[in-house]
Amino acid sequence: MLRIALIAGLLGLAAAPAGAQVQVTALAAPDAFSASGRDTGLPAELWRGTPIELARTVLPVLAARPLSPAAAALARRVLATGAPGPEGSGADPALVGMRANALIALGDLTAAGAILERQAGLDRAPELARPVAERALLSGDNAKACATAEDLSVGRAEVYWLRLRAFCEAEAGKKDQAQLTLDLAQGQARDPIYGRLMAAKLTGAAPGAASLRNGLDYALSNSLGLDLGAAKPAPAVEAASRPDPTPPTFDVSAIDGAIGGLGAALQAGPPPAAGVSALIAAAAEADARTRARLQGATLLVAALLPELTGPDRTRIAGFAVPEGKGPAGRSLSLAAAGEGKRMGEAALLVLWTSAEAGPAGLALGDRVRIVHALAQVGLDADARAFALEGLEALK
Repeated sequence: MLRIALIAGLLGLAAAPAGAQVQVTALAAPDAFSASGRDTGLPAELWRGTPIELARTVLPVLAARPLSPAAAALARRVLATGAPGPEGSGADPALVGMRANALIALGDLTAAGAILERQAGLDRAPELARPVAERALLSGDNAKACATAEDLSVGRAEVYWLRLRAFCEAEAGKKDQAQLTLDLAQGQARDPIYGRLMAAKLTGAAPGAASLRNGLDYALSNSLGLDLGAAKPAPAVEAASRPDPTPPTFDVSAIDGAIGGLGAALQAGPPPAAGVSALIAAAAEADARTRARLQGATLLVAALLPELTGPDRTRIAGFAVPEGKGPAGRSLSLAAAGEGKRMGEAALLVLWTSAEAGPAGLALGDRVRIVHALAQVGLDADARAFALEGLEALK
């Protein structure tokens, strides 16, 4: 009876309608941007239409150059977002490593860790293993950094891994082995600072001043008991000493009265259209003493609106502010990204220009274009942050 029932059941399954049968769908492999660092509120379409070439160009820049508070907040937000990446990104470990390195440099060790812990095959991907090791060193977890270096099966002869292994061998009391590895590293690419610190660790020589260029320097200097407070830290090292980053705040009180309180209003949301129109009219009639500052402030606020009236557009067309310093081609690309609502592309172009601006900050013309493009693609909070940062600089 059991056999008859089983045969009947199988025949019934074969005769079932096609719609009732189980459908098996192959899932797309996760790409370099799918892993989430944290919830950012940005949509799954973040990277839609973004050229993969742009991501490969900009991500290393973000890991190497300091950003303003508004730009750093934007970079952390877009890079921590888990969303399908630009077309062609695939499961590229090099891209994941670039993304993690940038987040580490921006001080978001938590997001970088969340992304990296979802990656497989670290032993075969030195471009992924390196941010894992650096994050561990910056977090004070030398054991994890050393285990990462020891497990690596590809790229072990690269100078970074030789330097890290020499440190780890010294930490383990294997001084002779550490000296041999140090000699290999210095023979490949001599680094006087690293060599000085390692010599002190291995021989007891005078260590000199602490160095905080990266996680390995930090771990070495800390292990030698040096005064870390006397050394100038790289951005990643400085950021690692603070809690998880928080959104930037700006003090625009020095100019807020001149712009009708709109600076304070931007802290909470978009400016009212009527208020912007009144500000444009006032800036157009400003005296010579206040004209430049007021018109610059007005353009930053007006750039947040999706549309201006005809009279307002005519008035601001005569506002003379310092021209941007970014390449004209990039300005054209940014305008196209804004009009096309390509959020990720606009963000990367903004961050590229911001990184190249350096400590002096963005030129006013560049900042106005950036505020407008970010508002166009729906990055409203970030657009307001760039506007507030610019208003603060005008005081």
